[in-house]
Amino acid sequence: MNFENKTAVITGGSRGIGLAIAKKLAEGGANIAVLYVGDESEGKAAKAELEQYGTKVEQYFCDVSDFEKSKAVCEQVIEEFGKVDILINNAGITRDKLVLNMDEKDFDAVIGVNLKGTFNMIKHFYKHFMKNRGGRIVSTSSIVGLIGNAGQANYSASKAGIIGLTKSVARELAGRNVTVNAVAPGYIGTDMTNVLPDKVKETMKAQIPAKRIGTPEDVANVVAFLCSDEAAYVTGEVIRVDGGLAI
Repeated sequence: MNFENKTAVITGGSRGIGLAIAKKLAEGGANIAVLYVGDESEGKAAKAELEQYGTKVEQYFCDVSDFEKSKAVCEQVIEEFGKVDILINNAGITRDKLVLNMDEKDFDAVIGVNLKGTFNMIKHFYKHFMKNRGGRIVSTSSIVGLIGNAGQANYSASKAGIIGLTKSVARELAGRNVTVNAVAPGYIGTDMTNVLPDKVKETMKAQIPAKRIGTPEDVANVVAFLCSDEAAYVTGEVIRVDGGLAI
């Protein structure tokens, strides 16, 4: 897939699924704007890793849940890259607890980053995509946004919200040649899941028809397709990347 002369913005792009997506797009020739929170060294490491593909790469500290601060970062990206063709909403957090034990702040934090953050980024680039009469928006949902999961009411609600947001914005922007889709990963081997005990991992794996835990690259491959010219007639879709877990 060819992404030459295109610029992609990836939130949560300094590690895990986000970094794998950034690599896949950079491999295809895309310029990359990595948005991240946390330690600056992580952003620098991601930038250095992506620069090996020979395209323009910049890193930006960005709390996507903050409307005004994320707006300023988006404006900076447009100014420095000239245009944005692809938006990947991948930033996400968890605060897992049963509802019985879940504090309001746990619910608000997850909704704020995962769902409101996705809205904020789409909102900030909305007019830009309309003006350019083209673009790709792909957001990371989850299979728990489709089937739910005990102890993840906040996370599941945020990911289900992303699906509704995706379908609505897809209808709004389809006439401007902007596609809006989502992926719904299952159990993927990331920092979040790698810390789990081996026994838990084996139990998870046994539930998956494909009999393996997915990789960030599995997700990145699907995202890259949705960002490509080959997917120009695909919009409003939610594609599970779960090895059959949610069949």
